[in-house]
Amino acid sequence: MALRRVAFLLERGRATSYRPAAFRTAARAVEAESPAAVRDLVGRDALTELAGVGPRTAEVAAQAARGEPVAYLERLEAEAETLPPSQVPGSPEPDEATVAAARALRERLRGDLHAHTEASDGATPVQEMVLAALELGHDYVAITDHSPRLTVARGLSPERLRAQMAALEALGRAVAPFRVLRGIEVDVLDDGSLDQEPELLDALDVVVASVHSKLRMDERAMTRRMLTAVADPRTDVLGHCTGRQVTGRGRPESTFDARAVFEACAEHGVAVEISCRPDRLDPPHALLDVAVEAGCLFSIDTDAHAPGQLDWLMAGCVRAVQHGIGPERVVTTRTAEDLLAGFRR
Repeated sequence: MALRRVAFLLERGRATSYRPAAFRTAARAVEAESPAAVRDLVGRDALTELAGVGPRTAEVAAQAARGEPVAYLERLEAEAETLPPSQVPGSPEPDEATVAAARALRERLRGDLHAHTEASDGATPVQEMVLAALELGHDYVAITDHSPRLTVARGLSPERLRAQMAALEALGRAVAPFRVLRGIEVDVLDDGSLDQEPELLDALDVVVASVHSKLRMDERAMTRRMLTAVADPRTDVLGHCTGRQVTGRGRPESTFDARAVFEACAEHGVAVEISCRPDRLDPPHALLDVAVEAGCLFSIDTDAHAPGQLDWLMAGCVRAVQHGIGPERVVTTRTAEDLLAGFRR
């Protein structure tokens, strides 16, 4: 539907959240009506009678329903075609050879191991995220909402996580053979322990361990903290390792012994996340060099908080190619079965 495609492209282009939300709300309102009712409303130019449908969303829906060109959607599609592969405003763009190699790597990716829903700090229900992943041609997506400690992101209590796991199992059966992987982005606590009940972590498919608090911790203490998390057999992926923010107000990198941490990742089979989020692009280039030299595996993930953000994978592919990381070292080029078999749990 045109309304959902507009929302997707707005999210992909990093529009403020209220704009795509308006189009998704309108899409749900229109979809709730029978085809005959929609035809009647379109014929009377009365789509705005539906709750949640405004003048702009009504215009898009009416044009699509009449089979007419949707000017707003066409403009967004054209803008998407020119979106820089690096997705960092003002940064130098990669050369043509790098972009070509990155596109080849992107075609090898089978899924995404870091995505959020409205259960924590994402923008949409899980069904919307899964639908977008399917439309992008993924074979799987891991739903990794936050753990309890991150209250600002409405982290999931054990009870809420259990309920989500059951819901994801049911959803997975409905969309098979696509795989909806049950996951979590678990907070790394100050002592390096993981912020969720161990037996629940054991039951999940994917555990992304990330530091979200005390990012300015002393280097030696941060190193111990991260080494403890990496050594935990429940950790599969080390998420956005420096916690930096490269856009907006910005946030500096955490400091830690990168060689020690990445060597531990290589030893324990923990994949280092190459974050595709335009505001993170973590690890920085210098640390990616260290991770490559340490022999790490990598997971190219979007950390998507809305469906359109699942289409940010090219940014991570560009960074991987720039550091000579081939598909054999990227765990998300694997089938779901091979991926899960490679995790220590």
